[in-house]
Amino acid sequence: MLSRSTAHIFIPVLVTVLFFCGCTGQTPYQPLSGDVVFQISKSEQSRAIQLATGSRYSHVGIIFVRDGKAFVLEAVQTVKLTAFDTWIERGVDSHFVAKRIFNSDNVITDYAVKKAESLADSMMGKKYDSYFEWSDDRLYCSELVWKFYKRTLNVELCPLRRLGDFNLTDPLVEKGLKERYGPAIPLDEPVVAPSDLFDSDLLTQVYSD
Repeated sequence: MLSRSTAHIFIPVLVTVLFFCGCTGQTPYQPLSGDVVFQISKSEQSRAIQLATGSRYSHVGIIFVRDGKAFVLEAVQTVKLTAFDTWIERGVDSHFVAKRIFNSDNVITDYAVKKAESLADSMMGKKYDSYFEWSDDRLYCSELVWKFYKRTLNVELCPLRRLGDFNLTDPLVEKGLKERYGPAIPLDEPVVAPSDLFDSDLLTQVYSD
């Protein structure tokens, strides 16, 4: 279970430790709770996700700030909190993009903070959903982010799509789908991809290295 300090989820707390990713000359990223962060995963299915969605990014999580330190809530083998610096290093070339919900100071309420704490506790430890089913039994990364915002702030960051809406014709994608589902691919299953969140009109980019 998470401690009471997780009640600060979504409260825009300025982290004192700044994360530098190369000498780009831009303002260093200052993580705030609730930021949505994207990276290119090194997992086996990362390339298939890129091909199916047409996006560079294949993994996504949510920033948590606790006691001045940043973590990422993510769905990997299980739903867990990962130290932000560790999360960065795990991606391809340590590259990441951070996005933030518009007008966050006004949409975050005490009620939303309480719901965030409870929801985070209920999600921790859930297994990764490699079948991309729209249930709470297991969770995949973009589903976790979408449901967290919907159930905490009643914000739908992007419309849901059907599995069949993505590009499933590439041989690598076809191979992965047949291994998971056999001949009965659930084309009508509601899904959300990292690319859908990345393109959300409700998020604005605050950092890219």
